[in-house]
Amino acid sequence: MTQSKQKLSYRDAGVDIDAGNALVDRIKPLTRATMRPGVLTDVGGFGGLFGIDTDKYPDPILVSGTDGVGTKLKLAFEMDRHDTIGIDLVAMCVNDIIVQGAEPLFFLDYFATGKLSLEQAEAVIKGIARGCEESGCALLGGETAEMPGMYDEGEYDLAGFSVGVVNRPDIIDGASIKPGDKIIGLSSSGPHSNGYSLVRKVIEQGNHDLKQPFDGSSLGETLLAPTRLYIKSLLALKQAVNIHGLAHITGGGLLENLPRVMPANTIAQIDETGWQWPKIFDWLQEEGNIESREMYRTFNCGIGMCVIVSADDVDQATEVLTSNGEDARLIGEIRESTEASPEVIIGSH
Repeated sequence: MTQSKQKLSYRDAGVDIDAGNALVDRIKPLTRATMRPGVLTDVGGFGGLFGIDTDKYPDPILVSGTDGVGTKLKLAFEMDRHDTIGIDLVAMCVNDIIVQGAEPLFFLDYFATGKLSLEQAEAVIKGIARGCEESGCALLGGETAEMPGMYDEGEYDLAGFSVGVVNRPDIIDGASIKPGDKIIGLSSSGPHSNGYSLVRKVIEQGNHDLKQPFDGSSLGETLLAPTRLYIKSLLALKQAVNIHGLAHITGGGLLENLPRVMPANTIAQIDETGWQWPKIFDWLQEEGNIESREMYRTFNCGIGMCVIVSADDVDQATEVLTSNGEDARLIGEIRESTEASPEVIIGSH
């Protein structure tokens, strides 16, 4: 006699379609709050539609970027704190496309987990929506993937994708950077979303507790401070002065990110007395016995974005940036070099 087989469903395999639908219902108000002119579709379609304002952008060039938040996620899991990691995700993408002068238009997210927790996923997406609102771009769509066996319990992965637009004549590509230009540094909120594998190694080596007090908060809360969004202040600056170059200081720090926008035969001379490292970087260097050069090529060390303008525009640029909420400091200048490859020299005057 043939033995009857157990009836199976997708839920038996670990995927809860009802939970996924419930999440969509929860996040609809969040995504709708990010809508802006140009959005042509509501949440839930197969694809998001966006129309470009050709009066504002008669010669539009699309600029795209994608990124994640790396192993900073591990700290979010340990702290069970998920409401700001989405801001990091947005910031890492839109801060990349603004350096070419592009206004972010829309954002897409990818959230993957082994078993969907509605509260956890909603907290993450709340952060994503907040980041989109603060940078003026629409959360146009995304994907939530429940994949049993792929992730440890309570863990997930994130990826983000952003698209922006700039008029062809207004692209910022660093071609106009010249010796004598000045470098303005915009303060970061901490390590942002880079160098966290080294951060975690320092914590592990010193057997530190993320809940231990640090600088008026806890170590974990300090390290989870969300990445700053520089979009609105830089779009305002773009209307006021001629920006020669912008560099988002991410993995590789000042040493590797500034040369990405500099022309050949130039040096970026950085005066490290121009700003003070946030305390978390001093702590990391001391606890990890990390050499200064390694700090500068791993972390932003307190400077999350560099703005390069002519010497004549420094005062106005600083005033615009400050009035838009940035802590803007003159940290260096561009000098001529006999070497073809651009480089960064960090020291004190």
